[in-house]
Amino acid sequence: MNNSMVEAAVGAFVIAIATGFFIFMYSLGGLGGPASGYQVNATFGSVKGISVGTDVRMAGIKIGSVVGQTLDRETYRANIVMDVDSTVKLPDDTTAKIGSESLLGGNFVELSPGGSETMIEPGGEIAFTQDPIDIFGLVSQFVLGSNKKSENGSSDGGDAGSGAQQEEPPAEGTSAQ
Repeated sequence: MNNSMVEAAVGAFVIAIATGFFIFMYSLGGLGGPASGYQVNATFGSVKGISVGTDVRMAGIKIGSVVGQTLDRETYRANIVMDVDSTVKLPDDTTAKIGSESLLGGNFVELSPGGSETMIEPGGEIAFTQDPIDIFGLVSQFVLGSNKKSENGSSDGGDAGSGAQQEEPPAEGTSAQ
């Protein structure tokens, strides 16, 4: 019976530590508590990699999160709704773009304030947006483009792939030797 009491005490200790860890991570992750900000909208051609809960950052600091996303069925553009910290006022010429943590990291919405003195009202819209850059598409286009050049250079029979070099005429005042 003494052995089972020790096992129960160790089990309770482990559960208490795990519960404390989850509470700490929940509050650290910004998931706990109700939103304390105002909402703004932004429309993009694509919101690839953005979902509800994605960070909204300014100067690399989290100032909010994405709380909704919809497709405009008339323009086929993506609209996202962001909850921004109420202490951060956004000028009406603020720019929103979708950034990437790294090549393998997740995406986030980066806000860059403009210089206007007029602020976006709650429920307002950020007019200036930039779609995400498709890094893998650019790399594959570069690789495929390089392959096409090498194929064209060797198969067209022209001077570019034949190895023949043309000499340039000598500059004035010099002699060709």
